[in-house]
Amino acid sequence: MQRGLAHALPLFLVAGLCLSGLDATGKYLVRDHSLLLVVWARYAGQMLFVTPFAYHRVGKSFWRTRRLRLHLVRSLMLVLATLGFFGGLRYLPLAEASAITFLAPMFIVALSWPLLREHAPAARKIASITGFVGILVLLRPGSAVMHPAVVLLVGAAVANALYQLLTRKLLDESPNTTLFYSASVGTVVLSLALLVTIDVQPIGGTALALFLLMGLLAGLGHWCLTHAYMHAPASLLTPFTYLQILWATALGFVVFDQHPDGVSAVGMAIIVASGLSLALWERRRRRLL
Repeated sequence: MQRGLAHALPLFLVAGLCLSGLDATGKYLVRDHSLLLVVWARYAGQMLFVTPFAYHRVGKSFWRTRRLRLHLVRSLMLVLATLGFFGGLRYLPLAEASAITFLAPMFIVALSWPLLREHAPAARKIASITGFVGILVLLRPGSAVMHPAVVLLVGAAVANALYQLLTRKLLDESPNTTLFYSASVGTVVLSLALLVTIDVQPIGGTALALFLLMGLLAGLGHWCLTHAYMHAPASLLTPFTYLQILWATALGFVVFDQHPDGVSAVGMAIIVASGLSLALWERRRRRLL
């Protein structure tokens, strides 16, 4: 187990850094470019990376599934989560926006019974309430997050929770197949949306390079993430997910000269602590089963 973690952890940390860099690049681009175009570039880049990988691992049948409808709904939830997150990033600081999306585990607790008929133990309920308190601290009057766009980020967290819950229903599917559908459905849906709403604008050399960088970061990040989960179980890796808050804070300061004030930092710490404690509790519970 420890040897597997030694292989998985570097990949997982690189994945977190890539995905935080993806968020920062998207925030930079969405200020001057169409939201649909930015999100499309993110999915198209991921698809270019994961399709050859899935083909290599599974063969020509990598796209075949008996659960097509579930794959489509699950992938659409991920598209909605991405649109909500990038839409919120246009108006809100990177670190605070990233912290709000970490409410997804709390929404999973709330939705696990109606969708999966899973009872939430007391520890999950306590962690969810604690995370909600952290959001109230972030959304206090006068804070940088007190903006209508926060609704988009909360919606992104809900969509991400639904995406993760639906992923549990696909545990019998190849991870390469689910990864392919996650990328391809977003690319197809957003390509159709762009054809309907296209507004041709010139893209400068710098912006073009950033679009290519975003696709590269999306593909590389998900490639590292997939490989990490091949070497170690999610229960071991999930606690390290919250390091992305540190990456987001650092990138927000370096790229956008934004950093959380003292009270906002406390709210973010509460959210991270609630999610981290929940992840560690889940890890310990699985050991005892």
